Amino acid sequence: MLNLHSDENKKNSLLLSLIAPLIIGTSLMQTNTVNAQSHSTPTFTVKVTNIDKDRGGNIMVMLFSQDGFPKVHSKALSIQTHKAESSELLFSFEQTLEEIAVKVLHDENEDTKVTKNWTGIWPKDGLGFTNQQKVTLTGPPNYKNSKVSKAQYQKGLFIAVVYP
Repeated sequence: MLNLHSDENKKNSLLLSLIAPLIIGTSLMQTNTVNAQSHSTPTFTVKVTNIDKDRGGNIMVMLFSQDGFPKVHSKALSIQTHKAESSELLFSFEQTLEEIAVKVLHDENEDTKVTKNWTGIWPKDGLGFTNQQKVTLTGPPNYKNSKVSKAQYQKGLFIAVVYP
């Protein structure tokens, strides 16, 4: 006759109660990982070129919708910053909007703002924009001329920093 209360059965029961949650949890984590990978947001790259690394500071890349472009950094959809230690840097972003505009700032004094030169009007920092837009005497570029479509940005963007 089988003794259900034997020491061996108690040990097996205890062992099963300890490892069952681990097995089930691992199985659920693997399922969630697969689901997360199948629903990931598409990524694209922004290659920033013509960086004057001797100026030091940071390179900031900002993605914008029309709202806030190009002056209101707090309205950027995404901002990434890297040290200006190379003449070229590669940034990766996730985005699904149909169109965006990108601004690059060589933030030499690391204050996250565009520093003006002695005139108080003209930028002192290096800047770059999508579609090779530039700051002119009439001001910064507008969204209409700077925007790129989803099809364009998903192929990758190249933006050269222009210094005054």
